[in-house]
Amino acid sequence: MMKPLGLIQPQSDRPVRWPLFLGRSTIAATTLTGLFTYGCGQTATTPGQAKAPAIAVTQIVEHPSLNAVRDGLKAELIQAGYQPDQTLKWQWESAQGNPSLAAQIAKKFAGDNPNVVVAISTPSAQAVAAAAPKLPLVFSTVTDPLGAKLVSNLQKPGGLITGVSDLTPVDKHLQLITQITPKVKRIGVLYNAGESNSVSLVKLLKAAAANQKLEVVEATVANTSEVANAAKSLIGRTDAIYIPTDNTAVSALESVIQVGVQNKLPVYAGDNDSVERGAIASLGFDYYDVGRQTGKLVVRVLRGEKPGEIAVETPTKLNLTINAKSAQQMGVTVPEKVLSQAAKVIK
Repeated sequence: MMKPLGLIQPQSDRPVRWPLFLGRSTIAATTLTGLFTYGCGQTATTPGQAKAPAIAVTQIVEHPSLNAVRDGLKAELIQAGYQPDQTLKWQWESAQGNPSLAAQIAKKFAGDNPNVVVAISTPSAQAVAAAAPKLPLVFSTVTDPLGAKLVSNLQKPGGLITGVSDLTPVDKHLQLITQITPKVKRIGVLYNAGESNSVSLVKLLKAAAANQKLEVVEATVANTSEVANAAKSLIGRTDAIYIPTDNTAVSALESVIQVGVQNKLPVYAGDNDSVERGAIASLGFDYYDVGRQTGKLVVRVLRGEKPGEIAVETPTKLNLTINAKSAQQMGVTVPEKVLSQAAKVIK
């Protein structure tokens, strides 16, 4: 059963990890006024208006990268003058990895009629687009907005949808893997085949691997409980494991790391937060910054711009993060040339 939605009280404009219980209190219904009106009946709002605008945020699951997006979003709104529980009504819900729950959350949001819905991850964005098509939607961390059928044009999305894509450079990830572990020829990729975000990434991965004369071995899962066994299934069939920005696999990353350490099987990732948790290396975005970038789009919508007239954005800055401790545990020596290029080395 879906848990109740709620307001979150802000504590500061610094990056914070918001405890779950803070997002579970009862939300008050909102009536919104403003100077500009969308076709769907939403109103443009600015901080300080008598009645606070409302933001409804949904994410498919909680893990460090998606949580960082949520925190960055909140910080950007606060910096723009939208103070939660004062000049902004904020509600946030996690679907806990369950697409059915994501759909229930989206339906609840449709009834609440907030000014803007923010959907973090592809499954959550697709759920909102289906259940609440008349609400302005700003998505974040959607790898392939075209493939997910959220928009038909990245520069001119049209309708009520825009957002930030987090398409990761899988070709550069493969280059990084072979720089650190030159003997790798077979790369196991573990992902949820039911998540369109991941299907798009694996398709790109296969194309990049073919260009680099590498073999991709797939291991698919339907939920987090299957991740450990899927990782074990790659033992002996691959020379390394690659975890893309797949929400199911990332949510259960520690079980993959354990397989890597116990079997001296290098584990690489598509995001830097997973390196903090034990993957050897990644060349990735700062997901807190992705959240800030998403927040800037939300502010533009709150101030009267139509989402469909705002181009979909992509973060451009990449940082190399290396976990030297994990590398050692997995029997890998990271070359000094690679270490010298890292923005962060975890020892």
